Amino acid sequence: MYHEMTYSWPRQNHDMKNKNKYLSIGCVCLVVIVWLWLATPGVPPSHHSVVPKFPKFDPEFQNDAVRQRINELETEVQYLKATASNCRIHKLTLDPDLPVIYAITPTYARPVQKAELSRLSHTFMLVPNLHWIVVEDADDKTPLVANLLRKTDIPHTHLVAPTPQEWKRKEKEPNWKKPRGVLQRNKALEWLRNELSYDVTTDQGVVYFADDDNSYSLEIFDEMRKIKKVGVWPVGLVGGLMVEKPVLNKTTHKVAAFNSGWRPERPFPIDMAGFAINLGLLLDHPEAQFSLTVEGGYQESEILRHLVTREELEPLADYCTKVYVWHTRTEAPKLSGEMQLRKKGMRSDQDMEV
Repeated sequence: MYHEMTYSWPRQNHDMKNKNKYLSIGCVCLVVIVWLWLATPGVPPSHHSVVPKFPKFDPEFQNDAVRQRINELETEVQYLKATASNCRIHKLTLDPDLPVIYAITPTYARPVQKAELSRLSHTFMLVPNLHWIVVEDADDKTPLVANLLRKTDIPHTHLVAPTPQEWKRKEKEPNWKKPRGVLQRNKALEWLRNELSYDVTTDQGVVYFADDDNSYSLEIFDEMRKIKKVGVWPVGLVGGLMVEKPVLNKTTHKVAAFNSGWRPERPFPIDMAGFAINLGLLLDHPEAQFSLTVEGGYQESEILRHLVTREELEPLADYCTKVYVWHTRTEAPKLSGEMQLRKKGMRSDQDMEV
């Protein structure tokens, strides 16, 4: 009995150890199998562990899914429309049969700068064969202007020409007190004369001074492509009048006078937005540019006196009877609340480009 007992005990213990061993191995295998199953590519764990929030055939759930899909499709349609529009604009920009319009825009840092340049860029996106020359009144190119130009995809040249401090208008001085945009426009003219090799038999171009505080109808760009020397047209909302315009001789249809309400004795009493110059004519007259020393309001006369006489001006816009450009200067925003914030070391546009 004793022998049997001493024999059976080790055997029973040995069997128990084997059972525990097999059980442990089985548990490990099970864990490995489960882990491999959950980690299988294409079968995310969430598919096995997350219970849907709604019943599979809940009608309300089905309606939500349909609405979501409709929204996705509408978004795709809008994207395709925008892409197609961009393609059309790009195609227009490369039209080889139209004269190139070189639009010169002086600009300077101010609260409304990005808003006005954005509005102008959206017009220029619709104009074929336009090259935009933007000249900042700054020591260096600013990220705001550089980023805006890059995003427009308009053929452009970005330049800088700082105005000396003594020639800058003080905050409360009237606009006409100091010349504005003079060095910036001259910088653009310098770029044209240095960079363009003009052949009158093959090249056709027009130079237009397109300030960023004006509003432009697309018709004005179609009109200026006709210019042989200097074209002129009416400008709305300028000089204290509803419209300033050239007055034509009824027989010859040549410019006989101007209905300017301010300094009508000027040689060319016309707004900067009211004329454009043939590129070849401008390149042939390197002396034609603007000046810091002329009287206020005489910048237009200063450049035009080198190029044409009044009799040589070409009236456009249906013989100067249509208005296609307006001097809609943006009102300076009232930022008293912003100034109060900044006195406290805060600002509403923190980390934003407005």
